Amino acid sequence: MTMKWRRESVLDLYKLVLGLVCIVSPWLLAYAGGVARVDAWASGVLLVLLSAGALVAFAKWEEWLSLLAGLWMIAAPWVLGFVHTRAMHVSIGLGLAVAFIAALELWLTYYEPEDEAEPHKAGPVGHA
Repeated sequence: MTMKWRRESVLDLYKLVLGLVCIVSPWLLAYAGGVARVDAWASGVLLVLLSAGALVAFAKWEEWLSLLAGLWMIAAPWVLGFVHTRAMHVSIGLGLAVAFIAALELWLTYYEPEDEAEPHKAGPVGHA
């Protein structure tokens, strides 16, 4: 099986690493709270699966799901009730990083720069 390496693929690797950090964060940072730990594991596994899937077979919906996962990680402390804990800071920090990387990947995927060889059609007309 041959994989086509896209320029955005490195961002999927970063998200994969952030997902792994999220999975092991309850042990690394010693927060053993029930709901926060389960959320970290679930969010981390989701990120790892999405990122690994994007590396193997790129799909446009992956970036959107990664962005939603990052936004969930930011909102989870308030929704699930582990505000003002170490787990909250980890969840928000990782969520911000994931959301930023996913948004950057979306921008890089859908943004097509203008061809520098073509003259700008909307530019000013030269003097005769």
